[in-house]
Amino acid sequence: MEIGKNLLGIPETLLPEETEVLARLEAGDEPVDVAAKYPSSSLAWALLADEAHAAGQVVESYAYARVGYHRGLDALRRAGWKGQGPVPWRHEPNRGFLRALYALGRAAAAIGEAEEVQRIADFLNDSDPSAKAAIEAE
Repeated sequence: MEIGKNLLGIPETLLPEETEVLARLEAGDEPVDVAAKYPSSSLAWALLADEAHAAGQVVESYAYARVGYHRGLDALRRAGWKGQGPVPWRHEPNRGFLRALYALGRAAAAIGEAEEVQRIADFLNDSDPSAKAAIEAE
């Protein structure tokens, strides 16, 4: 059996590219400024969650990740997602959502929210079994 093969027959969800967000980040804008200008960007919120986590600000990391997660759900639904199915890491525009999802699980673990940790781990794995390892390798 091929690893990562979609056995359910549910089509992959591919989010649109965030051209402006990427351009601002590549130009050196801070994630906080990018999130303020583009609040629907999961990537911007995921980056903020990562910064807060690195600074030991667990609650802030959780809050940023939660916003990125919900903004990502909104984007997924607009892209045709019906609450299940693959959200592949290999499609770069999906990475902001997947990173926010990962950050949410990491922050939930840090505050001892065990049920949330498991739910997020399952969601991340169901979205793309390779995403967790790819995120942790960055």
